[in-house]
Amino acid sequence: MLNLWEYLEKSASRYPEKIAFSDENRAFTFRQLLEFSLSCGTAIAKLAEQVNRPVAVLTDRTAISVAAFQSVLASGHYYVPVDFAMPPARMESILAQLNPLCLLYAQKQEPLISQLNPPCPALCLEQVETEAPDSALLVARRARVLDIDPAYAIFTSGSTGVPKGIVCHHRGVIDLSEWLSDMAEFTEADVLGNQAPFYFDGSVKDVYMTLKCGATCYILAKKLFMFPKLLVEELNQKKITALQWATSAFHLTAASGVLKQYQPQYLAKVLAGGEAMQARDLSLWRQALPRVRYINLYGPTETTVDVAWYEADREFAEGEPIPIGRVCRNKEILLLREDLQPAADGEIGEICVRGLGLAKGYFGDWDKTAAAFIQNPQNSSYPDRIYRTGDMGYWGSDGLLYFCARKDNQIKHMGYRIELGEVETALHGLSDIEEAICFFDQAQDKIVCVYQAKASKAPAGSEAQTASSATIAQALRKELPRYMQPNIYRRVEKMPYNANGKIDRVRLKREYEAEYAD
Repeated sequence: MLNLWEYLEKSASRYPEKIAFSDENRAFTFRQLLEFSLSCGTAIAKLAEQVNRPVAVLTDRTAISVAAFQSVLASGHYYVPVDFAMPPARMESILAQLNPLCLLYAQKQEPLISQLNPPCPALCLEQVETEAPDSALLVARRARVLDIDPAYAIFTSGSTGVPKGIVCHHRGVIDLSEWLSDMAEFTEADVLGNQAPFYFDGSVKDVYMTLKCGATCYILAKKLFMFPKLLVEELNQKKITALQWATSAFHLTAASGVLKQYQPQYLAKVLAGGEAMQARDLSLWRQALPRVRYINLYGPTETTVDVAWYEADREFAEGEPIPIGRVCRNKEILLLREDLQPAADGEIGEICVRGLGLAKGYFGDWDKTAAAFIQNPQNSSYPDRIYRTGDMGYWGSDGLLYFCARKDNQIKHMGYRIELGEVETALHGLSDIEEAICFFDQAQDKIVCVYQAKASKAPAGSEAQTASSATIAQALRKELPRYMQPNIYRRVEKMPYNANGKIDRVRLKREYEAEYAD
C-alpha cells in the first residue's frame, strides 16, 4: 500500500452502504465518500499537470471536510486543513506561505472566501462533487505519488508568531494506522466519537481508523462538550465504542461529575493524548467505567501523532505521574542531555525520536527544519535523522517513559534548576485544585501559578467555598521544597482553552504581564 486513499477504496468495496462519517447535517457512506472523492478529485487534478502540490481546505467539524481531504489524496496532491474560524489575517498568512494549488470550501463558507480573496482558485465542494469523475486521470496522477510524499500538512503556532506547517507523509500515517489498529484492537465493529478538530493532528487517528477498519465515525457537535449529560446521551444514542480525545476533554468530562450519574453504555476504549493525563481524572473514569481500556498517548505532530503509549490498567494516587509508557512500533526514543550524549538511567533528558513516522519537516522553512530534525549523534556512518521534541523525560525503574516538562519550561530560580511541570504535578495532586499551570516571571524572579479552584460542598443553607491562594500555598508546602513553591498565585474562574483543546498558557501569561505592566 502506497497511498492513504487506498484505505477508502478498500473499505468502500467491503462496506459500501455503511456510514463512514456523519455530522449533525450530513452523512457519507463509504460508497458516497468514494464517489465524492473521485468527482472532486477530478476537478482538482484538472488544475495542474504536477502532483504533490498543497491544497488548502477550509475545515469545520463536518463530514464534508473529511471528504475534501480524501478528494485531495485521490487527485495526487496533499491537503492542508485551515480552520475556517481562525482570524482572517492568520488564514492569509498560511495561504501566502503555501501558495496552494487551490482552496476548497463548503457552500456555507462562501462569504469568507470573498473576504479572503485567496491567491489561488477557490472550489466550492458542493459544486465540484457533481463533476464527472475521470478515473483514468486520477489513477495516472496517483501512480506518480510515492509513499514518502506528503499526505497532509498541519499548521501550528510558531514561536515567532508565524504559523509553521508540519509536512507528514503517506508512509508515516500508514505506519501509525497499522500499529494503532493492532494495539487498540480497532475493527469494523467500532463506532468512534470524534472530538478533535480536523485541523488538529489528533483527528488523524479518527479519520484513518475509520477508513482503514471500515468503522463508523460520528463527529460530535462542539456544543455537547458544554453540556456533559447531553454528551453522554449522544454517546449512548450513537452507540459509541471508542473515543480518541484530547486529554483536556477527558479531564473536563471527569471533572464535570457526569460520570457519577450517567455512563456511556457501549464504550470499550478511551485513548487520550495532547497533555499530561492527571491521576484524579483517570480515577473518576475508571470508577465509573472499570471495564473500559484507558490508553495514554504521547507524541508531537512532527512524529505523525504518536510515539509512545501506556495502558492505564491500575489505580494511581492523586498527584502520581502517569507514564507515557513504551515506544510505538517502528519508532525509537533517545533521551539526550544538552551535549547530545545519552542520559543515564533515571536522568532527565530531551525526548528525541527516530523512525519512519518523522515528518518531512517544516513547509518552506529549511533553517527551522535543520534545527529540529538533526543527524543522530550516535550514528556517524550514514544519514539517520532524529527529531528533537523539546520535551523532557526519564526512564523509570519500571522501564516506562515519564514526561517531565517542556525543555523551555525548565527554569533557574533561587540558584536551583526547576521543572515547572513537577510543580504543576504537585498542584494537581491537591484536592482543592481543578486545573493549574505555572510560568516564570524572569524579570521579578518569581514562579507564577494560575489555578482554577474546585468548588467545595457546603452544608445546606450555606454558600460553597473555594480554596484561596493561602490555603493552596499552605497545602503545597507539604509537597514541595521552599525553592519550588510558587511566589504568586492567580485564581481564574475558568481556565481558557485554545483551539486545540489545551490550556491557553500564552493568553494567561499575556494577561498576567498586562496586569503587571499596569
